[in-house]
Amino acid sequence: MAYKVKELADLVGVSVRTLHHYDEIGLLKPGEVSAAGYRLYAAQELERLQQILFFREIGFSLQEIKDTLDSPDFDRKRALAAHKEILLQKKQRLEDIIDTVNKTIASIEGGPTMSEKEMFGGFDMKQIQDHKNKYSKEARERYGDEIVEKAEKKADSYSQDDWAKINARQEANMKQILDNMHNGPADPLVQEAIADSRQAITDYYYDCTPEIFRGLGDLYVLDERFTEFYEKIKPGLAEFMRDAMHHYVDNLDTGK
Repeated sequence: MAYKVKELADLVGVSVRTLHHYDEIGLLKPGEVSAAGYRLYAAQELERLQQILFFREIGFSLQEIKDTLDSPDFDRKRALAAHKEILLQKKQRLEDIIDTVNKTIASIEGGPTMSEKEMFGGFDMKQIQDHKNKYSKEARERYGDEIVEKAEKKADSYSQDDWAKINARQEANMKQILDNMHNGPADPLVQEAIADSRQAITDYYYDCTPEIFRGLGDLYVLDERFTEFYEKIKPGLAEFMRDAMHHYVDNLDTGK
């Protein structure tokens, strides 16, 4: 059976935009294109997509996945065995964290006091730091050392109360955008929330210039991590945010 893009997206649980992107970068090409112009995916493409999703689950970049799958040395069975081993390790880590949560609840309710080691069971701090370093490196490449260092210094200084206020402001802006999304990106209430979102970045992290803000809007569509985040909130939100941010920047000097 051959699947059209929408059918495959529904089957697998990814967005149509993601499949189009995979096609554009040569990661997952359709087996054929119908006379009517529909991309068609058959068994071979489904197997490759399964492998792509396995690699994504364990943190590979799209380019790394493409290089691996296109290698003449690629062995699907051996790769699946490696995936299984990594997923079992992740499963064990999650079980350890659940156990830590249960022990913490019991301790709060008057049970045994936890040792310092028990308090952090399941948390791989090296992995967390590696994750932070990875995205810090990406940010430095995009925005420069000065901006990133300023943002990191500010973020490290915030207390839990500070973060609660920051999150509340972000959530209020997002709610206002979602409530008025049906009116389009240029809607005054949408633009009000977009403007405050930019101001919040300046207030809490770094000077968010119009150029940086426009580029951030582009990332919501071009970087699948951002896209996935916004699409989970509401389908179409990533592109809507980009369009609203572009409209805001384009009209900064005109007062429209």
